[in-house]
Amino acid sequence: MKSLLNKIKNVKNLVQFYREELDKSKILAAKSLINNFKHTDRDFNFSDIEFSVFSQWGDDGIIQYLIHKLNISNKTFIEFGVGNYLEANTRFLLINNNWKGLIFDGSEKNINFVKNDSIYWKYNLTAKHLFITKENINHEIKNCGFEGEIGILHIDIDGNDFWIWDEINVVNPEIVIMEYNSVFGNNAAITVPYDKNFYVTNAHYSNLFFGASLKAMCFLAEKKNYSFVGSNTNGNNAYFVRNDKLKSIQKITADEGYYEINARQNRNENGELTFKSDHEMIKACKDLNVINVETNELVPLKNYL
Repeated sequence: MKSLLNKIKNVKNLVQFYREELDKSKILAAKSLINNFKHTDRDFNFSDIEFSVFSQWGDDGIIQYLIHKLNISNKTFIEFGVGNYLEANTRFLLINNNWKGLIFDGSEKNINFVKNDSIYWKYNLTAKHLFITKENINHEIKNCGFEGEIGILHIDIDGNDFWIWDEINVVNPEIVIMEYNSVFGNNAAITVPYDKNFYVTNAHYSNLFFGASLKAMCFLAEKKNYSFVGSNTNGNNAYFVRNDKLKSIQKITADEGYYEINARQNRNENGELTFKSDHEMIKACKDLNVINVETNELVPLKNYL
């Protein structure tokens, strides 16, 4: 038994070694891409500077562009909903730029994985298991030693995203990255109603009834003194810059920055991927209620599809 456990441990160590070696190669390749905009005053469209090292989509490139363009003063980030953190939008920022960070995830297993990864001792990272609600978020951020000015806040929890950003007041990020729900369309500023126990699969089997539309996020951004500056081309993450930090970055409208997502993440009643268009399958949620944040009206989603 002891021999078997040692073999398993050796295999895990070998897998981690090769993963870290591959990461080094990816990071080295990304540095040449960063130099394309790091040493020039030229303004780029987000679609021109997207690349992925650890991000699921092209967000690593967008983040690198913004932090160099804006010359972020406080090199600290907070990210919610990171899984096991092998694929996350702030991991490259942590490793390549040596930022300090705080991450939350609702799975204790995921957080334990992070704490047993070599990244946890190599870098200044705080990881905490937390099911995020409006009622606990400010206390938990502050309790982890984060307060006041920070560089980036990234919220991606597939649910109460709008309400959590609205509630946060203990940190003052220069950049905010918000997941938005592309299949809610771009006709109205709508979000799922707040439910502190919200879980996307329980809300609807399709896994498509979550979060808020881009226009709702832009509405909230204006309320909180931020400007919308663009989205990734995958159509799920929107970028906002605090108005006093905008500099030469151009503010755009939700209509200008909206992308229709092409990923097919929806599932059927048995929990199986359908491989049908999300924009078609969202119609299964048409009778569920959403809140128009501009009018504060609770109405069926079908009014906006």
